[in-house]
Amino acid sequence: MRYNSVYLSWSPTIYRQAKRRESDGSFHYGNYKSEAEDLRSVVDYFTGLNRTTVVLIGHSKGGDDVLLYASMFHDIPAVVNVSGRYDPKGGIEERFGKNVWEILKKDGYIDVKSQTEGDYRVTEESMTERLNTNIREACLSIDESCRVLTVHGSADTINPVEDAKEIAKIVPNHRLIIIEGANHAYTSHQAELVSSVLPFVKECMQ
Repeated sequence: MRYNSVYLSWSPTIYRQAKRRESDGSFHYGNYKSEAEDLRSVVDYFTGLNRTTVVLIGHSKGGDDVLLYASMFHDIPAVVNVSGRYDPKGGIEERFGKNVWEILKKDGYIDVKSQTEGDYRVTEESMTERLNTNIREACLSIDESCRVLTVHGSADTINPVEDAKEIAKIVPNHRLIIIEGANHAYTSHQAELVSSVLPFVKECMQ
């Protein structure tokens, strides 16, 4: 039997460019469940090629997506959550400003300009979807047979390391690795990230 792992990474720029190639190119700040369903399409595709997907790996928002996938479909032996957020409600005002709610209510959207992520629009609809996403509930719905690895940097200023600790408390079959000094992008800790994730993937493929 042939195996493969699927890696889902997320950034507004990469995701939006990918969506342009297959749809109208619209970007959604929320859209968690739809992205988990997109992953299901990828898994089904590999299944059609007689390949068994044993691990889903996601970073940041992608980390939440793979946790949601595990809670919704129950057909993957393992997932790796790299720097995912425990509470999607967190960090919004820090990212968009304290007046974000007023702007969304008034205009229905907020335009974001970022040198690192590209320019994108956050709509009131997508923000509402994000606020209604319950990662805690999803974690509690993951089968005990599904192995979950969470890797998080201690110096992450985007998604705080406390989020990883909260996830570790409620996922039944869970392993937590905290990389000291690593930021959200693991800028100076790429080797430590690889050495944390790769052995777990190899274990799952045995």
